[in-house]
Amino acid sequence: QVQLVESGGGLVQAGGSLRLSCAASGRTFSRCAVGWFRQAPGKEREFVAAINWSGGSTYYADSMKGRFTISRDNAKNTVYLQMNSLKPEDTAVYYCAADPNFIVIRTSGAYWGQGTQVTVSS
Repeated sequence: QVQLVESGGGLVQAGGSLRLSCAASGRTFSRCAVGWFRQAPGKEREFVAAINWSGGSTYYADSMKGRFTISRDNAKNTVYLQMNSLKPEDTAVYYCAADPNFIVIRTSGAYWGQGTQVTVSS
């Protein structure tokens, strides 16, 4: 079993940056791939980025490449999402998810956090 808690969301002006954290507990977390997803009001959940269990491989949605960076520190059981050059359309609740499979995590996950709100003002 893996428990996930996101933090780091907030209100930021367009062009600004935020770093989200996904803190995990559970013995199997270090062997899980982790993904970030987001959901804006009235829209479907959208994949943002994923990282494999070791941190050696990452995968991004095309629209996030170059602005968002995913990383992990397994010693701290934490995955990060650095978001730069934020735009109002990045406003959403951001969720992290974990799954043993690095392919599956690009669409869903076995474990989910509760989400953290990111609001980008124009």
